[in-house]
Amino acid sequence: MPPALTGIVAPSLLAACLALVLAGWASPALAFRIFVSNEKDNTITVLDGTSLAILQTVPVGARPRGIVLSRDGRSLYICTSDADHIEVLDLASLTVTRTLPSNPDPEYMALSHDGRTLYVANEDNSQVSVLDVNRGQITSEIPVGVEPEGMAVSPDDRTALCTSETTSMAHFIDVASHAVTASVLVGTRPRFAVFTKDGARVWVSSEVAGTVAVIDARTHAVLHTITFDLPEVPKNAIQAVGINLTDDGRTAFVDLGPANRVAVIDQATFAVKKYLLVGQRVWHGDFSPDQKFLYTANGISNDMSVIDVDQLEVTQSVPVGQSPWGVVVAP
Repeated sequence: MPPALTGIVAPSLLAACLALVLAGWASPALAFRIFVSNEKDNTITVLDGTSLAILQTVPVGARPRGIVLSRDGRSLYICTSDADHIEVLDLASLTVTRTLPSNPDPEYMALSHDGRTLYVANEDNSQVSVLDVNRGQITSEIPVGVEPEGMAVSPDDRTALCTSETTSMAHFIDVASHAVTASVLVGTRPRFAVFTKDGARVWVSSEVAGTVAVIDARTHAVLHTITFDLPEVPKNAIQAVGINLTDDGRTAFVDLGPANRVAVIDQATFAVKKYLLVGQRVWHGDFSPDQKFLYTANGISNDMSVIDVDQLEVTQSVPVGQSPWGVVVAP
């Protein structure tokens, strides 16, 4: 009879069980990789999430910028802006396996939560391309303001949002009809947009204005405009770009471009709690899977900064490619 059925656990069996438990805690399932798009050397840098060692540098199309992870975690979608298409990087083989169509100069995109549709901001023709991922076809082209860049999709997949840099607007798009339902004036040259996890609000950064507008996603009213004060930095160098919101709804991190800082903001009060000194021209970032770390791409210093989210400290800087632009973490 097996020892477990006698009420007595043999020491050898106990040791084996303990070893299995410990092995589970150290399981490779907890491992992850970090992907950084480098727009000047046309590469994706792949780093080990634990050691931060560079695993591979993958050549891709001309001027890779916006990058988005597929919902199944198997592919990375890459806006190759100067190649005028979207490339699909297979994360198992680290090779580009598909090329998807796009209108001119795709800069950023957002993926529907069912993983079937990419909404692509095409900067050169003032349109959002609606791309069916499985079919590899553009199914619709939505006119928006001049120089669209930022893209976001609401958690319920009913609304897409595009920012137009020259028009200084955030455009709300009904996903069912592909009609623009509202255009909200924000600060000069809006760059990035992100919905809160509950979908109630949208945060929109404006690069030249150096502000972030918090918009009610239902009424489209601007609830608050966040400004930044860094006496030691010229005002025109404070340029709000990437935004990362913690899932617990407590903290926001805003990348301030040439100010070389990431602002830490209380999501409830919109108060700026702290500024973190990172690399030069911080652009975009992404969290580790447990949201204990935030990784930022620094476009002029050609490195990636690592921020400890709990301690609100920059712990290290890691060299990557030339002019890093986007960051995506993948399991």
